[in-house]
Amino acid sequence: MVTASMVKELREKTGAGMMDCKKVLAEADGNMEKAEELLREKGIAKAGKKAGRVAAEGLVASYISDDKKVGAIVEVNAETDFVAKNEEFKAFVNDVAKIVVESNPSDVETLLNGKYLNSDKTVDEILKDKIFTIGENMTIRRFVRYESTGLVESYIHGDGKIAVLVDFPKGDSVVARDICMQIAAARPEYVKEEEVPEEAVNKEMEILKAQAMNEGKPAEIAEKMVKGRIGKFYAEICLLNQPFVKDPEQKVSDLLKSKNAEIARFTRFEKGEGIEKKEENFAEEVMKQLK
Repeated sequence: MVTASMVKELREKTGAGMMDCKKVLAEADGNMEKAEELLREKGIAKAGKKAGRVAAEGLVASYISDDKKVGAIVEVNAETDFVAKNEEFKAFVNDVAKIVVESNPSDVETLLNGKYLNSDKTVDEILKDKIFTIGENMTIRRFVRYESTGLVESYIHGDGKIAVLVDFPKGDSVVARDICMQIAAARPEYVKEEEVPEEAVNKEMEILKAQAMNEGKPAEIAEKMVKGRIGKFYAEICLLNQPFVKDPEQKVSDLLKSKNAEIARFTRFEKGEGIEKKEENFAEEVMKQLK
């Protein structure tokens, strides 16, 4: 009898999809070693061997529903920038974004175990197929999905390097698009001042006070200078406080007010951010291959 724990063990050992593991275990009458051999014979276990490689390249993509009420952005990583230009890989990433919108998975694991578009296979099984056919490790790293009472808009910059998703309770697609581009370019962390954690504000004020004291200012003057300079801090990290990139004379908050628009939240993904890339010395790599 094939148990769930046996399927899990074989999956972890080989990197093959859940259904593939279940099938070969049944074929092998529960013999783990024989099941692993069957996976290798079918070429499925090869995907698992690639799973240890660092995947820091890839693409970000978005999908917005026809009524613009639901949208998602995803990041799918691969090992090289070359694969990011592969049409099969691009189609897969776009499909994943659409699946997120339509199935509303709670996390990446739920997404992987869900059904792929127009297929009996899971997303994980299709991913393993792509790893095998394209020949590189790939991972679905993260996604964000928004539902809005107004509209959801997205923006992809630099051939899939940066993705932005915004939730607009009020406003139209034109201003929403402008705000997406603002977020892509200016990298805000919060929508407004009230969202900035008190700890972060206090830390910044301490730094600004130390700077003023180092300039030789008395403590009471330094305090006043801090209150004046903290505005620059907010202008860097808060979307509403930022100068609008298309017209730096006005703030983003002024733009939204003039268009009778509101933004509730946003997410900005940059491909590969936070992933530690393995640096290889090319000459050493060639020598390794020769040996």
